[in-house]
Amino acid sequence: MATYEEISQWLRETHGVRGIKTFHIAHAKKLSGLPVRKAWNRRTEGRVYPCPPDKLPYIQEALRHFRML
Repeated sequence: MATYEEISQWLRETHGVRGIKTFHIAHAKKLSGLPVRKAWNRRTEGRVYPCPPDKLPYIQEALRHFRML
């Protein structure tokens, strides 16, 4: 499995997408049915910053690229 940093770097290099945060990748993974651990500093069950709809297809493409989907 690729790390969040590798996914973010791949998106910068291939699509020029910047501003991908780890919580965006975690939300995209959860929407795709992949396992996600709870962050140590999370206080609530809901997401404070969900993945923006314009960046979701890029993240899902990266997950397919790294054979996580």
